[in-house]
Amino acid sequence: MMTSTKWSIKETTLMGLFAALTVVGTSIRVPLPALVGNPFFHFGLPILSLAVLTLGFFKGSLAGGIGFAIFDILNGFAAEAPYFILESFVVGATLTFAYHRFEKYESKTWFIPVIMIIAAIAKISMTFLKNLVIQLMMGNEFSVSAFASFSTLYITVINAIAAIIIVSLLYKPIKALTNKMLY
Repeated sequence: MMTSTKWSIKETTLMGLFAALTVVGTSIRVPLPALVGNPFFHFGLPILSLAVLTLGFFKGSLAGGIGFAIFDILNGFAAEAPYFILESFVVGATLTFAYHRFEKYESKTWFIPVIMIIAAIAKISMTFLKNLVIQLMMGNEFSVSAFASFSTLYITVINAIAAIIIVSLLYKPIKALTNKMLY
């Protein structure tokens, strides 16, 4: 995982690539029914996670956040764009923390799935809190808001499980490619 504070042309190009991939990955979507919002299955979280794991916390989170924001603006969700930028940084920070916490086990097969499970918990928590706040702002009682928010989490759990599997499969080849490009 990169920790450099300098921004080379190659890193900036990779950030742009990951932002574009986040837009495309989020655009490949399958709408699912829910009590809150218009959720759908998509590939944004695995791309954000790969960006963070290859570019580091700030650059990867920024690339993913910009990608989510562009997707939101282009698809009628502009009001949610700032939230998804924030969520990208929260998930990115959690993934970075988990990576560094378990870094000595990086060669183990379970390393990526474990740190992705930790990042998935952050994603699921953020989604629950966002939906809870939306429901409370609509004037619903706390218990009704919590139930509605919880009932929508199955979609986020599906996305998180897919992200765990996809990142576990793609991390090493993507990391090798980005290292070849950067060094």
